[in-house]
Amino acid sequence: MGKENKSGFKKYIIILLAAGAALALVCAVLVVVVDPFFHYHAPLEGFPYEVDNQLSQNPGMAAHMDYDSVILGSSMTVNFDTRDFAEELGLNTIKLPYSGAYPRDISNIMKIIFETHPDTDTVFLGIDVINYSSDTDQIKFPLPEYLYDDSCVNDINYVLNKDVVLNYVIKPMISPDPTDMATVYHSWWTDEYYNINYVMPNYMADYEEMIPRPSELPKDYFEEQICVNMKENILPYIEAHPDTRFVVFYPPYSILFWNDCVNQNKVEATLHEYDVISRMLLEYDNCEIFFFADEEDIITDLNNYADYTHYHPRYNSLMVQYFADGTDRVRDASDLEAHISHMREIAVGFDYDGLLDLYR
Repeated sequence: MGKENKSGFKKYIIILLAAGAALALVCAVLVVVVDPFFHYHAPLEGFPYEVDNQLSQNPGMAAHMDYDSVILGSSMTVNFDTRDFAEELGLNTIKLPYSGAYPRDISNIMKIIFETHPDTDTVFLGIDVINYSSDTDQIKFPLPEYLYDDSCVNDINYVLNKDVVLNYVIKPMISPDPTDMATVYHSWWTDEYYNINYVMPNYMADYEEMIPRPSELPKDYFEEQICVNMKENILPYIEAHPDTRFVVFYPPYSILFWNDCVNQNKVEATLHEYDVISRMLLEYDNCEIFFFADEEDIITDLNNYADYTHYHPRYNSLMVQYFADGTDRVRDASDLEAHISHMREIAVGFDYDGLLDLYR
C-alpha cells in the first residue's frame, strides 16, 4: 500500500472514530439532559416521559421525585391511582411497585427512599405472604446495579445505552404519549378480562397439572424464614423511622388461591404466615395493618378478577377508602384472630368442586 493510500486510510479511520465519538457524546448528553430514568435529576417539565420499567426507573423516581408518601409491593399494588390517596388522605403519593416483589426488593427501594426522603410521611406496603419465606437476599429479577449504586463509573451502561436513547429519549420526542404518573405501571387488563369465563380456563390449565400434596404441611413450616426476612428486610426501616407511618396490608387474593392451598395441604401454614407477620408488626406504634384477604364478597366472585390473584382496580380504590376510614384495620391480637378465623372458614368451607366441575 502506497504512502498516499496509507495516509488516506488513516484519515478515514480518524474520521470514523471522531464521528463515533461525537455520536456517543451526543447520545450521552441527550440521556443526561433528558434523564429518562431520573438517575441524575427530577423530570424536565414538559418532556413526555414514558415510564414502564420498574427495575430501571423506580430507583430514580424514589431519589428525585417530589412526594411525601409511597406505595410499595408487588403487582397487587400496580392498579392504585395516587389521586385517590390525595383525595382520601391528603397525601402526595408515588407508586414504586416491583412485580413479584420479594422482601429484599422492598428493602432495596426503601433504602433509596429513606436516604433521599427521610421525612416520608407514610409507606403503604402490600405484603404477599407467599413471598416472605424466601431467602433474605432473593430478588425477583436481576437489578441494573448501575442505577442503584453511587458509582459514576458504571453509568456508561446508562448514558451510552442504545435502547435508552431510542426508546426513552427519541421515541417520546417523535411520538409523545407521556405516562400518567397517577396510574403508572397500571396493568394492561381492560374491564372485559375481569370475568370468570376468562379466569377459569386459564386457571384450570395450570391446576390440572398440579400434583396434590399428600399430607398436611406443618403449621410453622414457613415461620422461621419469615421471621428472618422480616427482621432483615422490613423491620429495620420501621424501627429506624418512628415518625413514618407504615400502613401494611394483605391483598384480597381470589378463592382460587385458597383452592391451591387446599390442594397443597397448606391452608394452616399459609394462615400462620399472616399471623406471624402481623404479630411482629403489631409491636410497633408506627405500624397499621389492614387485612383485606378475607373480604368474602370480593374473593368469592371471580368476576372481580383477571386471574387467580389480580383483582379489578376498583378494589384498589376501595382499599384507599378503607385506609381512610379504618375498615378492616387490625388493631390488636383479637382483631387478628377474628380475621384469620374468618379466612379459615372461607378457605375450608368453599365449594371448590362445584366451581371446578363447571370448567372441567
